[in-house]
Amino acid sequence: MSKQSQDDITDRMYQFLAEDEDARVCKDIPDEACGEQPTSFVLHLLSLTLTKLGDSLVSARLVLPWMLSVVGAPAFFISMLVPLRESLSLLPQLFVAQRMRERPVRKWFWVAGSVGQALALLFMASGFLMLSDYGLFGWQASATTFGWWVIGWLIVFSLSRGICSVASKDVLGKTISKTRRGRLTGLAATTAGVLTLATAVVIIFAPEVEGSYLLFIALLAGAAVLWLLAAISYARIPETPGATAGGGNAITEAIKSIALIWQDKQFGQFVATRALLVSSAFSIPYIVVLIQRQSAGELTGLGGMLLASGLAGMLAGRFWGRWSDSASNHVMAAAAFMASAVMALTLFIDFTAQAWLGQVLVGGGLIFLAAVAHHGARVGRKTYLVDMANQENRAQYTAVSNTVIGILLLLGMLLGVLDELAGTYAVLVLLIVVGVIAGIRALTLPNVTDE
Repeated sequence: MSKQSQDDITDRMYQFLAEDEDARVCKDIPDEACGEQPTSFVLHLLSLTLTKLGDSLVSARLVLPWMLSVVGAPAFFISMLVPLRESLSLLPQLFVAQRMRERPVRKWFWVAGSVGQALALLFMASGFLMLSDYGLFGWQASATTFGWWVIGWLIVFSLSRGICSVASKDVLGKTISKTRRGRLTGLAATTAGVLTLATAVVIIFAPEVEGSYLLFIALLAGAAVLWLLAAISYARIPETPGATAGGGNAITEAIKSIALIWQDKQFGQFVATRALLVSSAFSIPYIVVLIQRQSAGELTGLGGMLLASGLAGMLAGRFWGRWSDSASNHVMAAAAFMASAVMALTLFIDFTAQAWLGQVLVGGGLIFLAAVAHHGARVGRKTYLVDMANQENRAQYTAVSNTVIGILLLLGMLLGVLDELAGTYAVLVLLIVVGVIAGIRALTLPNVTDE
């Protein structure tokens, strides 16, 4: 097939997927990148879809806790999963960004990070050999040893993911036009949601394998393959060289970058709003706790949980994405208010008709709505940050924002202390208040799409 024919096919795919009849309309990207936008859009979409599906298959909120529970690892390890997974993906980014700014082409950072995540998952899966009858290298490990093995490779996975996070927003801002970025992210979430849904259905209709070592090995290895394929796809994105000014000693430059929070008023307001938006992420495990107390078992199964998550991604991603392309701050507000409403509804049902939470439609519906809200918060704040920044400061803005949120996520472990002292109700009430404040603050942010 000739290059011209390939370009024609790519243009048609772009027009269909982005619902854009003019592939050459470009805003806030270099002139050289404008003509390559259809190719960049398709390759970005493929890479993001593969990694989002991988995220669902090895979720630290769902799959990894199930896995550690099945092998009998102490609860101590399960409590470490989400804080480590989220915070270590964010905290190192400020230092990585300084090195990235010294390179005119940044996509290779994403490729390296993706390969790192794949290798971490493969080593994590190989840990099941330690639990086999013959053990690893002739000795059989305990569940505690396996727990440390998983935590160790989760740290590698999260640090690699942090590299991808900084690079992805920078490359996205250089290759995809404003008014197209939100729908790209949303479409990837929708596509990954469909695939997650299919995976969940397979697990539900094959209950005899749920919880088996074979299932978890397949999920981990399958996700690793997805990240390797994503790396291959991302490497082909036609990224044009960008600005390299602003590099220097990583620690010195990192300290200078933190000052942006109070020096750049608009950026500081965004960081504060994003910090409050974490209530949508923190709420889901506590909603699940209340549901599990009343559930007969259907929704507590791995397949049922993946089903609710997949449906949310499939149905909500494209909607949030298109809305973000016109008013991403309104998306953040809507998601925050929705998350608070879901938490309030959960508390109301648990207080007045507790047994209803064990019903498939009620419990499943709450999980679905909470996941929809979380998708909206993620799509909205990602699109807002990319549109607010420019080619020179996008990586720096991303790293500063993520570092602050990483610290906050570590502090989020204190919610567990509140849960122990005052109960799950107290945690959810606090998160409801935080979510409402986040929604109000998001409405005060300026619209950056048309700037």
